[in-house]
Amino acid sequence: MFRPVRIGVIGCGDVMTAYLAHAQLLRAEGLVQVTWACDKRPEREAFMRAHYGVPHFSTDYRDLLASDQVDAVLILTSMEGHTPLASAALQAGKHVLVEKPLGVTLDEAAELLEVSKTSPGYLVCAPFVMLSPTFQILWERVQRGDIGRVLTARARYGHAGPTWGAWYYRSNGGALFDLAPYNLTSLTGLLGPARRVIAMTGTAITERNVDGESVHVTIEDNAHVLVDFGETVFGVVTATFTMQQYRTPALELYGTKGTLQLLGDDWHPEGYELWLNDVGAWQVYKETDPGWLWTAGLRHLVECIQQGQPPQVTPEQAYHVLEIMVKAKESGGDGTEKIIQSRFPKPRLGTAQVDARGEHLVHDRTHKREK
Repeated sequence: MFRPVRIGVIGCGDVMTAYLAHAQLLRAEGLVQVTWACDKRPEREAFMRAHYGVPHFSTDYRDLLASDQVDAVLILTSMEGHTPLASAALQAGKHVLVEKPLGVTLDEAAELLEVSKTSPGYLVCAPFVMLSPTFQILWERVQRGDIGRVLTARARYGHAGPTWGAWYYRSNGGALFDLAPYNLTSLTGLLGPARRVIAMTGTAITERNVDGESVHVTIEDNAHVLVDFGETVFGVVTATFTMQQYRTPALELYGTKGTLQLLGDDWHPEGYELWLNDVGAWQVYKETDPGWLWTAGLRHLVECIQQGQPPQVTPEQAYHVLEIMVKAKESGGDGTEKIIQSRFPKPRLGTAQVDARGEHLVHDRTHKREK
């Protein structure tokens, strides 16, 4: 029997509610206890105690990190806090889950990676799109060559823009850093590290209404990113706060023998479609696990801690995705291509096995279904 993993939360805003809803499911299974919370707003203490029964609260994150009642820390602050807080938590000997992106500069993110190599704690970085059973089926099909050699890929995630949090529209925010991590994690997970990038970025809507007030936008809210994966394998990512609605696949993979399309968003998959030339028809597969949650990294971290197994999502890939975004922002500014220097180990994912006809045989994944 494993004792519950004791969780401390830094950042008690909107994202926290999704993670603590997931934590409550894990608590019902005897897997976690939420023992600490931290937020710079002292008024959040009453909310955290009343709604989640969190026994300890502080406005100083150092109190949380010093506690022997915390095994793992969830870092759910705005973007600029991710890297310094993750580094401090690792140096305190804690396991860490950090929301995306890993950081806002490459230098501080590189320092965090070095800390993670010597820390006894695991570092897992959102987004967790590669943990979804449907994504892992796509990954297996690509690795096995079901659609031949993938040569072209398209990915998109967008909406009309946040109506909360003015920081989304200022420095260290924007559509690239908020939305592109999902698609870039998916494409690099499927196709491997990027080699170079060129992008078009800009501010399409200069005034926004946020929390009932007018906000002047000082960051890019519209981006199209062309990614070269080497050997004439190209992908394009759309990340934008200018989309009202859409009904197109989140991921489109075009190979020499067929096509794979993930339906819905990659953080909220709704099944997938497969075209094989030798079949000559579209095959549509329902969502493998409708209860899968985009906060699945929390369950994954807990199971890795309890089983002593390294996470499937790696900080090296998160750093690579950050480099693509930083270089895409630079490219959008000066119109030139940028070389991507970083690499990461090829993912090894536990997947649902599928036979040659595409029928699912065995579903073997590292998380349990949630309802």
